[in-house]
Amino acid sequence: MHTQYSFVARLIAAAALVAASLSVYAADEPVIVDTGFVEQAAARGALIWDVRSQEEYRRGHIPGAVNIDEIALVLREPNTEDYIPVAKIEQILGEAGIDPTREIVLYGAKAHTSPYFGYVTVRYLGGGSARVYHGGIDDWKSAGKPIATDPVKLPPVSFRAQMNPGVIVSTREVVAKLGAPGVQIVDARTEKEFNGEDIRALRGGRIPGAVNIPYETNWVDPDTPRKLQRRQVAGKDGMSLKPAIDLRALYARFDPEKETIVYCQSGVRAAETATVLQSLGFRNVKVYDSSWLGYGNTFDAPAENVAYFNVGRVNGTLMQMQQRIDLLEGQVEELKAAKEKK
Repeated sequence: MHTQYSFVARLIAAAALVAASLSVYAADEPVIVDTGFVEQAAARGALIWDVRSQEEYRRGHIPGAVNIDEIALVLREPNTEDYIPVAKIEQILGEAGIDPTREIVLYGAKAHTSPYFGYVTVRYLGGGSARVYHGGIDDWKSAGKPIATDPVKLPPVSFRAQMNPGVIVSTREVVAKLGAPGVQIVDARTEKEFNGEDIRALRGGRIPGAVNIPYETNWVDPDTPRKLQRRQVAGKDGMSLKPAIDLRALYARFDPEKETIVYCQSGVRAAETATVLQSLGFRNVKVYDSSWLGYGNTFDAPAENVAYFNVGRVNGTLMQMQQRIDLLEGQVEELKAAKEKK
């Protein structure tokens, strides 16, 4: 009896050790990956998901990549920007051959937030082996990798989402956690949004206790998009993520062991910051999916730096614009009439 007990005890201990080893391995795997990882993943049969628009996808994509159009538009309600019903998501992904339980690499344009939104979505649906290719199609092309233009059609799959409630939080949950010592909140919006100067809901402002770190500050040079518009730089190198040591310094005020809630306007920018934090070892990161669009429109939710949307001012501005348009149209008609007389 003693011998049998010892054998069972050793077996249980060995199983626990294996489980612990697998857990450590999973934690050490990269969440945000580079071109070399994508190549290797594709070679071993991983699903490559291009989350851009169909038009961009048709102009050129990673060979073998599948596409359902712009993911943040397809999987969200246009007015609330919340997720469409889960049953509809299951249908859309199933028809496209996308099984969230597979190994998946999501990409778009370099530094675009949609792949991060897709990553959070896959985790929310129960997937556990997704990665984000931050450099996206831009880094793929820069590395001289092949580009395909023919659309990829995968065989349909049938799956039922195993919802992971630890990935996103609701407005009610956020309000309930305000001021809790074990909770910290990151606001990934712009400084003007945070200060209530840029109003994108019925109220402007911020969630009490939130710390503002715009998601672009994760990049080597957050000003790169403006520099590209002004033709001050030739490429998107500045939109690469900062080295891990710099990212840790950027978020040094936060405790990786605490529950960390990240929000923005509608949850998409927040998805990037949340994924970056996860890659840095933060253990309990959640995206507030409704974000300020939901919070700002919930008037009994406590807020700081509150400013209200001035409907009258907007209407006045629109009327002025319409008057100018009417004036310009009148001038165009006069010029046409004068030209015809000649």
